[in-house]
Amino acid sequence: MSTSTSPGQAAGGPELARVEQALLARWPESRLQPSLARITALVDLLGSPHRAFPVVQVTGTNGKTTTARMIDELLRGFGLRVGRFTSPHLESIRERIVIDGEPISAERFVEVHDDVAPYVQMVDAGSDVPMSFFEVMVALAYAAFAETPVDVAVVEVGMGGTWDATNVVDAKVAVVTPVALDHAEYLGPDVATIAGEKAGIIKPESIAVLAHQPAGALEALVRRAIEVEATVAREGTEFGVLERRVAVGGQQVRLQGLGGEYDEVYLPLFGAHQAQNAAVSLAAVEAFLGAGAASGPVAQDVVRDALAAVRSPGRLERVRSSPAVLVDAAHNPAGMAATVEAVRESFDFTRLVGVVGCVRGKDVSGILEALEPLCAELVVTQNSSTRALPADELGALAVDVFGADRVSVHPLLPEALESAIELAEAGPDDALGGSGVLVTGSVITAGEARTLLAGRRS
Repeated sequence: MSTSTSPGQAAGGPELARVEQALLARWPESRLQPSLARITALVDLLGSPHRAFPVVQVTGTNGKTTTARMIDELLRGFGLRVGRFTSPHLESIRERIVIDGEPISAERFVEVHDDVAPYVQMVDAGSDVPMSFFEVMVALAYAAFAETPVDVAVVEVGMGGTWDATNVVDAKVAVVTPVALDHAEYLGPDVATIAGEKAGIIKPESIAVLAHQPAGALEALVRRAIEVEATVAREGTEFGVLERRVAVGGQQVRLQGLGGEYDEVYLPLFGAHQAQNAAVSLAAVEAFLGAGAASGPVAQDVVRDALAAVRSPGRLERVRSSPAVLVDAAHNPAGMAATVEAVRESFDFTRLVGVVGCVRGKDVSGILEALEPLCAELVVTQNSSTRALPADELGALAVDVFGADRVSVHPLLPEALESAIELAEAGPDDALGGSGVLVTGSVITAGEARTLLAGRRS
C-alpha cells in the first residue's frame, strides 16, 4: 500500500493520522513471516472477538473484493447487520473495515486501535517477529465487529489462506474465486500448489463455494473439502451464470443458484467475470442462509435489489467523461485478461490510451502482453508505493511488448494522466466520442488516479 498521506488522514484529522502512521510503521503487507501464532495470541488476549459472529470467508486470486462486496450487499438485503473486511484499500484505510455498508468512522477506528494497541505491544514483546500492519488490521476488524455487534462478517483473505491472518476464524461458508498464478514466491509455482494453500480456509463441516477453477486447482480444493468433510458447491454444477447480455451501465444476467433460478437480474458492473462473481456471491449467501434445492430460491426481489445496488470502486469505474477515463485495479495477467475482454464487450472505444503503473513482484510482462491488443498507446508511470516498479524499468518492459513508438514515460502520475488525456483528445476518433483512457496495473495506481481525478471534478 501507499505510504503517502491518504485522503483518510485529511478527512479524519490528526488522531486518524497518528493511528495510520503507527500502523504503517509496522511490517508492510508485502513482507511476510507465515504464521498464525501472533494473531492467535492477540485475539486470545482480546477475548476471542473472532468467535462472536459467523463468517463468510473469501479467498482466490482475482475478484475477492468485489465478491465480498456482493455478499455483503445480499446479506444486508435479508436484514442482517454485516461487517466486511477487505484489502487493500483504494483511498482511505477505513475502507477496509465496513459495518452496515459504511466504512468505520475515523473516531471509531481510533478508539478500536487505541483499545487494542496495549495487547499488540504484549504480543510484540513475546515474539521474535513484531506483528505486521495486516495482522493488526485483522484484529481491529474482528474487535470492531464483535463490539458492534454484527450478525455476520464477510472476510476477504489477504494472501493465500492457510496462514493468512484472517484464518483464525472458522468460516461457516468458504468461498474460493478463480485461482491463477500470483504471489508465486509465497504461495507456490503452479495453480495446484496455490489452490492447496488457499484451501486452508475450508474448515470441518463448512460449505465450500467454488468458482470455476483450472483442473489442478479444483482437485486441490475438493481434496481439502473431502478431508475435512465439508460440503462442496461448484460453479457449473450446482450454480452458475445461465445467460448474460450487455445493458446500459452494466449487464442483465440470469443466474442458477443453489435453490433455483434468478432471472432479470441487473448488475451495474462490466464483464463476464463480474457475472461470475455475482453467481458465486449468490451461492455463498444461499449456503449461509441454508437455502438449497429442497427449499427453493431465496426471495428474488431481494436478490435483484441487492445486486442492482452493488458498487465496486476501481473496477472498470468511469471517473471522467470526454474523454472517458476508466480506472481498473487489475494487477496480474489473469485479471488484466478479464479487464480487456470486459472493455471490448461493454465499451465502444475505437482508440484507447493506457496508463500503467505496477509494483515489484508481479508478472509485469504478462500484464502488458494481455493489455497490448487493447491500447493504441501506453503511458508508463509509477505510483507512490515503496514497492512501485520505477517508471524507467516498466517503460523498458513496455517497449519490448508495445514497441518504442507506442510508449511514453511519465514517472509522476498526475503528468501521466494529463499526457494520456491529451493523447486521447488528439486522436482522430475523439470528436466522435471513440477515444478513452484506461488507468490500470495496480490497486494503488487505480486508487491514486481515482483520487486525483475526483479532486479535479470537485
